[in-house]
Amino acid sequence: MNVQFTVNGRTASIDVPPNTLLVQALREHLHLTGTHVGCDTSQCGACTVLVDGKAIKSCTMLAVQAQGAEVKTIEGMAAADGTMHPMQAAFKQCHGLQCGFCTPGMVMSAVDLCQQNPQASDGEIRELLEGNICRCTGYQNIVAAVKKGREGMTAA
Repeated sequence: MNVQFTVNGRTASIDVPPNTLLVQALREHLHLTGTHVGCDTSQCGACTVLVDGKAIKSCTMLAVQAQGAEVKTIEGMAAADGTMHPMQAAFKQCHGLQCGFCTPGMVMSAVDLCQQNPQASDGEIRELLEGNICRCTGYQNIVAAVKKGREGMTAA
C-alpha cells in the first residue's frame, strides 16, 4: 500500500505492506531511527511520536493509519540550524537521561503533556508520563526536565 504523510515537515510517500506498524515505517523505510522499539507491546513508550500534535506510541498504529497525517519524530524537534527544542535542551541540562534509549519517546510525550496541561504539577507530570518507562535513571530529573522544558516552550 502507498502511504503519504508529512514527517518532520517533509512529504513522505512509501510503499508498505498493510500490516506495517508506523514505527517500522519510520525506522525501516524512512531511516528515522531516533524512534526506538523497546517492547513491541506498547508499554515502554520509547516509540512515542507526535501524530497531528498528539503523542502516540507508534508501535500501536499502522502506517496506513497515518495517511495524510503530520508526524513528528525526535529528529524533527530541533530547529533547522540545529538548536535543540526547549524540551530537548531541558533534558540535557537537568540530566533527565542516562543511557538515552527512552529519551526520544520521553521528550515527545513531555512536549504533548506540556501542550495539553501547561500547569501540570509534579504529581500530574509523573502520572502523565506513566506510559514511558526509564530503566536506568530516576524520574526526579525527568520531572525537573519537563518543568524546565515547559518554561522554555512558554518563552519561545
